[in-house]
Amino acid sequence: MINEQHITILVNSNQISPRMIRNTLTLIGEGATIPFISRYRKEVTGGLDEVKIADLKEQHEKLVELSKRKETILKTIDEQEKLTDELRSRIEECWDSTELEDIYLPFKPKKRTRAEIAREKGLEPLAQVILEQKFADIHKIAKMYVNEQVANEEEALKGARDIIAEWVNESEEARNSVRNIFRNDARISSKIIKDKEEEAQNFRDYFDTSEKLSRISSHRLLAMRRGESEGYLRVNISPDDDKCIERLLRIFQKSENESGLQVAEAVIDSYKRLLKPSIENEFAAESKEKADTEAIRVFAENLKQLLLAPPLGQKRVMGIDPGYRTGCKVVCLDAQGNLLHNENIYPHPPVSEHSQAKRKIQKMVESYDIQAIAIGNGTASRETERFVQDTRFDRKVQVFVVSENGASIYSASKIAREEFPQYDVTVRGAVSIGRRLMDPLAELVKIDPKSIGVGQYQHDVDQTKLKKSLDQTVENAVNRVGVNLNTASKHLLTYVSGVGPQIAQNIVDFRAENGAFVNRKSLMKVPKLGAKTFEQCAGFLRISDGDNPLDNSAVHPESYPIVQQIAKDLGKDIDELIRNKELRKTVDLKKYVSEKVGLPTLNDILDELEKPGLDPRAAIKVFEFDPNVKDIRDLIEGMELPGIITNITNFGAFCDIGIKENGLIHISNLADKFVKNPADIVSLHQHVKVRVLDVDLQRRRIQLKLISS
Repeated sequence: MINEQHITILVNSNQISPRMIRNTLTLIGEGATIPFISRYRKEVTGGLDEVKIADLKEQHEKLVELSKRKETILKTIDEQEKLTDELRSRIEECWDSTELEDIYLPFKPKKRTRAEIAREKGLEPLAQVILEQKFADIHKIAKMYVNEQVANEEEALKGARDIIAEWVNESEEARNSVRNIFRNDARISSKIIKDKEEEAQNFRDYFDTSEKLSRISSHRLLAMRRGESEGYLRVNISPDDDKCIERLLRIFQKSENESGLQVAEAVIDSYKRLLKPSIENEFAAESKEKADTEAIRVFAENLKQLLLAPPLGQKRVMGIDPGYRTGCKVVCLDAQGNLLHNENIYPHPPVSEHSQAKRKIQKMVESYDIQAIAIGNGTASRETERFVQDTRFDRKVQVFVVSENGASIYSASKIAREEFPQYDVTVRGAVSIGRRLMDPLAELVKIDPKSIGVGQYQHDVDQTKLKKSLDQTVENAVNRVGVNLNTASKHLLTYVSGVGPQIAQNIVDFRAENGAFVNRKSLMKVPKLGAKTFEQCAGFLRISDGDNPLDNSAVHPESYPIVQQIAKDLGKDIDELIRNKELRKTVDLKKYVSEKVGLPTLNDILDELEKPGLDPRAAIKVFEFDPNVKDIRDLIEGMELPGIITNITNFGAFCDIGIKENGLIHISNLADKFVKNPADIVSLHQHVKVRVLDVDLQRRRIQLKLISS
């Protein structure tokens, strides 16, 4: 049962109708996946896309957690017999986690604090008298509390101040007052730890820096925190202390008499010892969470673009993992990505068997009917590319340079060992490079997304949130493209809506035992694949050359009767309906609207009949670097070069210009106008033209400017 208070809060924060939110959360509660909901339940969600559905799901989960926290708090206070009707009402109506914790703070079970020790000595009444600030001669009153546990009046006053300090710290007004100053004025600063300068050169931009916390970019904050965690930097967040103390004194000090001075002393102690460290921790956590969220967003967007990179398709491919001393590992793959042959060639120093390597590669291209060559972009990539381009073949062979980020992770993984138990990591790595050209998505799903190398500070952010976001990104990409049921690997099938690892394995085993699937219906014969799973996955699985042409489309089986009715009304079969564009133009979709099916779904069906089985990814293009640039020392300021965008961050984009080092196009050099988000200007793997602005040979850094894209 969905909490109606949750619905109201989500409506107010998202400006979405209650019906749409309720329907969406109900579907999620029933086990529907985000890709399924966004693609096949547009009528009930109002057409919400997968990003908004995921956002609603996350917001709702936080509200559920907050509700559980409130239950715990109410129970704890009730056990203390301090739960009044007013307090209960306030807690139940509170939906801000910070405010909730402030309300709970006075009742929260504590360790044995200085204030608690003072209470045990019977000093709380003295603290109350002092806080009222009515008595000038407070020392006289303090003498009344001297006993076996309290040695003298100074010890009595000190204990009373400890109690007042705790009251100040637990005051919602005090905490919010300090919070406001932190929010508006706090600065985050970092300093190098003594004698760490040489080891910490990667962090030298942060050796002595300070900026407003509210304005710091996510990448700078994460860099500071990494320097801190590695033991090189000391980082702190601090507001204007005098301003905070002055604000607190205005709240608590009501007199200049001796009692008022005791209160002032307690307030200053409370701020320095309790309040400031507490609020600083709060803002450190909050700022880190914001930086994490932004870094994860950038990573997920880059990953999405990488996964949806143009595929070459089912062609016979040669994959080459370049190298110098150990040679180049060469593999030949058939159109399905199966390994046909592998061997080493040594065209580069120190072996330099150039002619022999050329003959070998020519023979492999001819023997295995190779149509394209994929070369990894690591060590010796440019030299290998030139070697291949200078080699004459008996046919036209396209040559591509492919990102090998994560290939070494894959080659040593359990997945790779399962696929190629008889081959070593060099063969597996070359196979991965070749397959990435054929279908980047199908190959990259085998690698932990963190290892693909298209993020910023991915090892420094919240790993649970990162994994959740990246897994969702992969799932969205896989389901957007669709999966060939008869050729997909277990790893690719795992990401299909509703499937998961066990059912993916069952599909592969069923396919091995019974041959290719001829229709989507036969999926129901797969062990443990029941009606609910079929509903979630069927529309994303494709069968080419099967019994039903609709099985090779994104039309869901639940909508087949609609297509059949449209074809029947036109006096044609489904094949004719798919082939004949003019025929489809005559369809009046309003005739087929029902309680369950509306125009959004009907329009999607017609769109899909326009392009059944068509891959939504763009077509791949051959790219060539400037042949005159082979090393960073070849670069000259003002030089204009072709490049490929390899990574996008909040501060700019990195560009491969054909040498070992990628150049940085700073956000200020992406356009002759203000750019808020680099992703608005460039995309991953985009072919661009850049100008060299600066070359730092010592730090091996290159500054570029985008000329055209």
